[in-house]
Amino acid sequence: MSYEKVKQAANISIGMKQTARAVEMNKSSEVFVAKDADPRITIKMVALCKKEGIPVTYVDSMKLLGKACGIDVGAAVAAIVNE
Repeated sequence: MSYEKVKQAANISIGMKQTARAVEMNKSSEVFVAKDADPRITIKMVALCKKEGIPVTYVDSMKLLGKACGIDVGAAVAAIVNE
């Protein structure tokens, strides 16, 4: 499963604002987007990642992505953050 990387990552950012900040600051190595998240939200993140040259990986659901991030609610986007 692609979200296993999120589980194993030392640092992650969860949610649109934190993930966008990590991408813009060039601190993210990979961004994960839930397939069932609102496209009006995720399309902006995918475009930002494309602009910054950061790979985007799609995961099956917000619930799975949230669980991989260690939170009890769904997550639309998350990123692996480099120190």
